[in-house]
Amino acid sequence: MAYLAIIVIYSLAQIALGVWVARRVTGSRDFFVAGRALGPGLLFATLLAANIGGGSTIGASGLGYRDGLAAVWWVGSAGLGSLVLALWVGPRIRRLAAEHDLRTAGDFLEWRYDRRVRATVSALLWVGTIAILGGQLVGIAWILNVVVGLPKIAGCALGAVVVTVYFGAGGFKSSAVVNVVQLTVKLVGFVIALPLVLAVVGGLDGLRAALPDPGMWNPWHNGGSGWIYLFMLAPNFIISPGLLQKVYGARDDRTVRIGVGLNAVALLLYALIPTLLGMSARVLHPDLPVRDLSLPYLFMHDLPFWVGGLGLAAVFSAEVSAADAVLFMLATSLSQDLYKRFVNPAATDAQVLRVARGASVFGGGAAIVVAFFSKSVIDALSLFYTVLAVSFFVPVVAGLYSRRARAIDALAAVGGGVLMVAVAIAQHGAVPSGIVSLYGLAGAFVAFGVAVFFIRSQA
Repeated sequence: MAYLAIIVIYSLAQIALGVWVARRVTGSRDFFVAGRALGPGLLFATLLAANIGGGSTIGASGLGYRDGLAAVWWVGSAGLGSLVLALWVGPRIRRLAAEHDLRTAGDFLEWRYDRRVRATVSALLWVGTIAILGGQLVGIAWILNVVVGLPKIAGCALGAVVVTVYFGAGGFKSSAVVNVVQLTVKLVGFVIALPLVLAVVGGLDGLRAALPDPGMWNPWHNGGSGWIYLFMLAPNFIISPGLLQKVYGARDDRTVRIGVGLNAVALLLYALIPTLLGMSARVLHPDLPVRDLSLPYLFMHDLPFWVGGLGLAAVFSAEVSAADAVLFMLATSLSQDLYKRFVNPAATDAQVLRVARGASVFGGGAAIVVAFFSKSVIDALSLFYTVLAVSFFVPVVAGLYSRRARAIDALAAVGGGVLMVAVAIAQHGAVPSGIVSLYGLAGAFVAFGVAVFFIRSQA
């Protein structure tokens, strides 16, 4: 119950801080892009807090538990994608957003192409985004299950309430401030926990002796993990709507390069931490019924109370901060990309804000259902990352760097990518994977090329 008390008090503090910040939200501009006033430090904090979420903690440690060192590619791929965002895509799209008052990724797609592209990608985004929010809720549920035996569905519901209340109140402006606190708790918790856990298993030498299988120490591939994650994850951390909209909030290009770049470096340094924790859990708890329980078990059973409590708060922080980033995508996509653009173009600023907050509540409820049917954090996140990469990557990058790209080309890329994903899933199994994402991206590029060079020549 002491562990539960720590989590409950911490949750209430996050809600209180978010609601307090929300008093300064005066319109949709504050809710969507935080007034375009974020400096490098705050941009770094809100990005890293969003990126170290359920997949980077519960999910990555579970992969380390199952596959060993190759699991480092889950977070490492995100770091490499973030470098591209920091140095090339981010500054360029921020300038366009500031010049044309773009507030969502859908705004960019319509400005660059037309409303058909915006509607198509926004609809696909909703499907994938509810899946990733479900993945974060699964992570929260496993923490509460280990701590107090709370059933999975109850844990998902509790996590949804916490994040929906503080994000729905103030949007990006609230989440950016709360993210600073969450990030601090996460980094301190994991930095303290790793050496203590390694000491329990006898250091790296003891870990290697306890896991003699060479595959567990192959950094390139083992089991389902390895370099193939690059194709699923790196594109998403270049063009994810939630990350792009955070970049929109930066005050200038220098802020983007520094804030996003520091986030990328931090992810690359952090990538080894959950992997080693998961491998240590395999030694200390070799018979876990679900691999996603590895991290909560370590903090509950193998560390001193104060470290375990801080670690559980750190993991809880990770799930909640990533969940608010997802709600950000859901709320802005429904209110700005769908409601204001297609349902009620004459909507006032206050009406758009109400719809955004309502979308947060609806998205949280839908994600609870997805979480209940997802077996693991990685299963839910894989669906999101696959759908997003194949439908969004080519239209965004082509729109930024090619003057030749037209709406029909972008739609062809979306259709080709989704079609190839469906074919690959039918061939390789029901759960999307790195190889499925590779096929989908190839299909998107080929379809885009055919549209540009063949359809245009016939016109």
